[in-house]
Amino acid sequence: MQRIILIIAFTVLLSGCSGNWGWYVVDPTTDGGIINLKFLLSGLYYTILTSLVAIFISIVIGLIVALPALSKKPFFRGINRFYVEMVRAIPILVLILWVYYGLPQMSGITIDVFWAGVIALALSDSAFEAEIFRAGIQSVDKGQYEASHSISLNYTDTMRFVILPQAIRRVLPALGNQLVYMLKMSSLVSVIGMEELTRKANELVVTEYRPLEVYTVLVLEYLVLILIVSAGVRWLENKMGAGK
Repeated sequence: MQRIILIIAFTVLLSGCSGNWGWYVVDPTTDGGIINLKFLLSGLYYTILTSLVAIFISIVIGLIVALPALSKKPFFRGINRFYVEMVRAIPILVLILWVYYGLPQMSGITIDVFWAGVIALALSDSAFEAEIFRAGIQSVDKGQYEASHSISLNYTDTMRFVILPQAIRRVLPALGNQLVYMLKMSSLVSVIGMEELTRKANELVVTEYRPLEVYTVLVLEYLVLILIVSAGVRWLENKMGAGK
């Protein structure tokens, strides 16, 4: 919060340094400023929704992709390595454009802006999630597997009740970082017309011709959002005893 206050104070200080700056467009003491601020904040819903849905899907895909990497057979490990390296090599902006414009032509299925953004973000992040889960699962002591086998647990039950709960606690900080990353990368979905924070800011700049003032508010929006999410992740880490 102190950082937010300092940034706001610095912004207000700068606003008095030049008569060419038009902070009135985001002035909460005027009717026009309130309307513009509400317009900017209206993109918060899609930013959060897109990020949460995408991170959930990416975690599921990442966990599925991580499991073959634990196999002793080179073929299954090769499948994991191929997927991870291929997806990580594609820039996320390129993937968003391909999913929105290319995938419908290839599949014949119409994809709206929201799901195109979710699919692209989830696919891009799933490769990183797969590596996180692989490292977390491999960090669990082998004695846990042996203890599970000694009480006649099969592979599925061993992973479900013994290994994954421990692995998730260990990778929780990394998963939290990926959620923050997802929130920031969701801004790229604005290029295909998603009405999220960045898109709203771009539209307001076109009508008000005040990019500095509008994008400053956009920076503060993301800053506050990320700080809140980061605090929530740290609270969850402490609650679950991550790293202990």
